[in-house]
Amino acid sequence: NPEDWIRFYLNNEIKEVDWLGIDELLIHERYIPFIPMNRGYKKDLLNIYVNEVHKSKSQRKSFKENLKLLIPEIEEVILTKINDKDIDVVDICTPNNTHPEMAIAAAKAGKHIICEKPLARNASEAKDMYEAVKKSNIIHMVAFNYRRTPAVALAKKIISENKIGKVLNFRGTYLQDWPADPNGPLSWRFQKEIAGSGTLGDIGTHVVDFARYLVGEIKSVNAIAKTYIKDRPIQQSANDTMDIRVGNNNAKKGIVDVDDEIITMLKFSNGAVGTIEASRNAYGRNNFLTFEIHGSQGSIIFNYERRDELKVMFADSSSETQGFQTIYTGPAHPYGGGLWPIPALGIGYGETKIIECYDFFNAIKENKQPSPNFEDGYIISKIADSILESSQKEKWINI
Repeated sequence: NPEDWIRFYLNNEIKEVDWLGIDELLIHERYIPFIPMNRGYKKDLLNIYVNEVHKSKSQRKSFKENLKLLIPEIEEVILTKINDKDIDVVDICTPNNTHPEMAIAAAKAGKHIICEKPLARNASEAKDMYEAVKKSNIIHMVAFNYRRTPAVALAKKIISENKIGKVLNFRGTYLQDWPADPNGPLSWRFQKEIAGSGTLGDIGTHVVDFARYLVGEIKSVNAIAKTYIKDRPIQQSANDTMDIRVGNNNAKKGIVDVDDEIITMLKFSNGAVGTIEASRNAYGRNNFLTFEIHGSQGSIIFNYERRDELKVMFADSSSETQGFQTIYTGPAHPYGGGLWPIPALGIGYGETKIIECYDFFNAIKENKQPSPNFEDGYIISKIADSILESSQKEKWINI
């Protein structure tokens, strides 16, 4: 059935993969060009999900009942076909509240799993998922795809080679404005019961992943969390397009019970310090995902909106040329051999997903856990929970 299955080549053999994805289907349709998706088949089914998530808890159908509505025979796919020997991989790219049940079922069935971020709504759920995959001999990954940007991987290489010396400070931001209009509809991303948190889980965790990947483990946080828009019009559209600058201000409104912005200070286990700011109410910032890292012998700057560039400064360079220099990523840099033949031709979001899946499938081939995996996802969930706890208690919280 072409609507339920995709094929890919792995180790010179055609494998069949059950590709589960509802809410972020349109993103996943784009992220691997060699995977065919039938948008028409599944787009209408999103209506059912959107209508269900806005009902009260008592009115909602169960998870399994919703699955039966969303995709014909999907309950059979998850609860029966998931044990089929021909299914190798389950990709979970649905809203956050659905991650644990699917992941745990897939783990028990011995299927490799790639799961969208955040791993779960909170650390307790993430721990259950991590414990489930540990008990199974499977490969598991969390889809923090931005670390697969070649310039970010190059920054990791530069830091690992001690070219900027001891890392002193990390400063990371993720600023967006697509939901800044208060008339933008109340999608699942603004509902704690479904998402777990708001800006923090949706985009802030990407910066947390950068911080851990590039600097090291975070040992404590001191945070502020703010909700600027207290209610929004109930979503009427069939899917979460993430381009909702203007909504229907005459529609009935629902409560927003998650954060719009978080700011946190960080202490790392290795002695470095840092800050993270994430906001979905930053007019003029479209996808402003950045970091600046200062070391004892240099600095690094990255801005995802200029994702082919990495700015570096090395303290041992000549005084007459000392300052930030721009490296344009290309064939000589991480993942460069599989992308474009000359530097600065440019990559997009889709390429980061292709690289992510390349690393995931390679991990399956080599039977070696990739990074970030469910352990990383669990740790990041603990950090996120601590950020929210710190904002409530107004004090430093140890992870």
